[in-house]
Amino acid sequence: MTASTITLSDAPVPDPPALDSGEWGADVVFLGRVRGTEDGRAITGIEYTAYPEMALRVMEEIAAAMRAEHGPHPVRIHHRTGFVPAGEPSILIATGARHSAAAMSLCSEYLRRIKTLAPIWKRPVFA
Repeated sequence: MTASTITLSDAPVPDPPALDSGEWGADVVFLGRVRGTEDGRAITGIEYTAYPEMALRVMEEIAAAMRAEHGPHPVRIHHRTGFVPAGEPSILIATGARHSAAAMSLCSEYLRRIKTLAPIWKRPVFA
């Protein structure tokens, strides 16, 4: 599998997918969870808002750019919108590569680009 599966919704983060088709030597799954504090203050969760059409387009562009730079690889991204309680995941990134270091690097770079480029905003809900 080298296709992208990218979703943005208020649905909970799905179970991590199995990416290994026998071609990839390493699968990396990242779950970004909402912490119980923000700026040293207790929170009940985070309210995520987005411009959905643009956010999905930007995440698809990120996947295309990553493939152009790093070659074919599978990727699954799910970012939640709406209220996400503390302790629950707000983002899933799963990717694969032939070697572990490359898979970890890909996952880290996907997260960095999504956080800096995708029009998804967060507002902590303080306790």
